[in-house]
Amino acid sequence: MRKEFDSLGSVEVPKEAYYGAFTARAISNFPPSKSMHQELIRAMADVKWACAETNLDFGLLTSSMAKAIEMSCDEIKDGKLDKWIVVDPLSGGAGTAVNMNFNEIMANRATELLGGKLGEYLVHPLDHVNRSQSTNDVYPSAVKIGMIRLLRKLVDKVIDLQDSLQKKEKEFAGMLKVGRTELQDAVPITLGQEFGAWAEAIARDRWRLYKVEERIRFINLGATAIGTGINAPKNYSFKVTRKLSERVGIGLVKSENLIEATQNTDVFAEVHGLLKTLATNIIKISNDMRILSSGPHAGIGEMRLKPVQPGSSIMPGKVNPVLLEYAIQLSIKVISNDVAINFAVSSGNLELNAFLPLIQWTLYESSDLLIQTADALKRCVEGVEGMERRCLDNLNRSTTLATCFVPTLGYEKVAEIVKKADETGVSVKSILVEYGIPRKVVESVMDPPKMIALGYTGGQLKNNSRTDHQISPP
Repeated sequence: MRKEFDSLGSVEVPKEAYYGAFTARAISNFPPSKSMHQELIRAMADVKWACAETNLDFGLLTSSMAKAIEMSCDEIKDGKLDKWIVVDPLSGGAGTAVNMNFNEIMANRATELLGGKLGEYLVHPLDHVNRSQSTNDVYPSAVKIGMIRLLRKLVDKVIDLQDSLQKKEKEFAGMLKVGRTELQDAVPITLGQEFGAWAEAIARDRWRLYKVEERIRFINLGATAIGTGINAPKNYSFKVTRKLSERVGIGLVKSENLIEATQNTDVFAEVHGLLKTLATNIIKISNDMRILSSGPHAGIGEMRLKPVQPGSSIMPGKVNPVLLEYAIQLSIKVISNDVAINFAVSSGNLELNAFLPLIQWTLYESSDLLIQTADALKRCVEGVEGMERRCLDNLNRSTTLATCFVPTLGYEKVAEIVKKADETGVSVKSILVEYGIPRKVVESVMDPPKMIALGYTGGQLKNNSRTDHQISPP
């Protein structure tokens, strides 16, 4: 062990550790139970690199110090120092423990690169690595960069899901079936149209998530403690934002009001709200697919899912919709995360939100969950087989086909016909013929391919008045 000192006194630190006193105290206070997200690690390294480069430009670091810090940032980004990133992501202090973990690792590694020993601090964690900075501007800026990267990964997965749904839309374009409202028979639709509707919903999610990136490109780096920029040179925020933007390849912008940007985190609630919206659409689509694939012999069975694993430990041959269940479960977790985000965002006080670590953790978790979810649903969709015979059988048994006679016969007369069909088991077509409508006319009007087209109002009867068809029971 080696002995280090901070404002509270001396602290024992493992001799080989690249972290220092602050991190050692954080480990004791907040026993690590989870690992820091790799995107946050990468983003913190990028932010610190840009700060070191900017401090060099302002003459606040020597060239050797800045170069050593930047080299340590590159090593962290490459995963070479992951072993020493040990602070629990949900530790208290608005992210200070996270920031200090990085400050100490970078200071020790930079010291080593300059020929010093661990704990000797030729490069100091606060006076050099954290120069012109505060946790309150470094940490939220890194959170936004990491979130943008996760959003881009998620959007790619959503694009893939939309594409798979649209392919099925085309594949099943001519597969007629009965529609359903409130789980009861409705008028005809095609299986392709159902997939097309799902694809459209996912397309909206894709656009929302793509556009919301613009909302988190505004960062408060250079704001330091509360947004006034204390201890940072004038124009520091402009220069460091430009360097960071070039470093990460993202069009970052300095927040117009640094005090406001340091106080408020509502943009994260906005972003997570869109993640929640995607989750709700995925749950709806997944449940629809579970219903339509139910059976396969004693259920609806209008589509069949590709078997991916045995479904029962007792019933041979049973296969369950496990990918859909997986997608639903992960999406439910995302929806529950939205509650945590809303509480955390609304719990900020005055000049800072102390609960940004929870916001970060929850946002990143939900993004990861949805990346997995979109991929699982895509794989399920790709394996779907449309059961055309079953679709037609269900459609032909449905009395809702009589709906197309409402414009000419009237709602009450058609309801009478449907009721008789339900009571007797005789088809609607046969009853219409019994009521005096020629079979040729019945067949022509009650034609599902016509019924799914916009503007269809009864085919051959659409120009005739009801008085021309005064039918009565036989």
